[in-house]
Amino acid sequence: MKCAIYLADGFETCEGLITVDLLRRANIEIETISIKDNNFVKSSHGIEMLTDRIYMETDPAEYDVLILPGGKVGTLNLEQFDDLREALKAHFEAGKLTCAICAAPSILGHMGLLKDRRYTCFPTFDDPSYEGEYQQELAVRDGNLITGRGMGATIEFAREIIKALADEETLHRVEYGIQYEHTFRLDPQ
Repeated sequence: MKCAIYLADGFETCEGLITVDLLRRANIEIETISIKDNNFVKSSHGIEMLTDRIYMETDPAEYDVLILPGGKVGTLNLEQFDDLREALKAHFEAGKLTCAICAAPSILGHMGLLKDRRYTCFPTFDDPSYEGEYQQELAVRDGNLITGRGMGATIEFAREIIKALADEETLHRVEYGIQYEHTFRLDPQ
């Protein structure tokens, strides 16, 4: 499985980086992709980073999973990028796993992709026009859609992606590695 997480200036730092971190701990291939014409992006909290690739040197169809972090400004920047919106729509409609957290599910909502779906997002970004079923949960999976409510839900959001792509042993190994277990068990090594 090959994943892409799209980053724009203003992306919510933790939603982007924790998701990448946890997927890489699970040995799931994930590339950070700048939607700009260079590899430098700046998060919502001023953290500058270098992405693995830029959008124009990729083909979104080569990825099994597309991921959007939130952040108010980052979400606006992602949504204004026409090529990405078209790629998201084709990806989603092909039944491929599409993931968004915090403000970013609003992009999918504006495109009509949340219709008749269960989803979550940061509460102020929910809108009745999405015609879906908003859930007050940390993370929600409905078929090929995974959504997360906000920065505090990032671990649950990433766990849902791992659950969709890997086996239970891998999930438990990652949980142990970050000490996210609810009960103690020995290091699974």
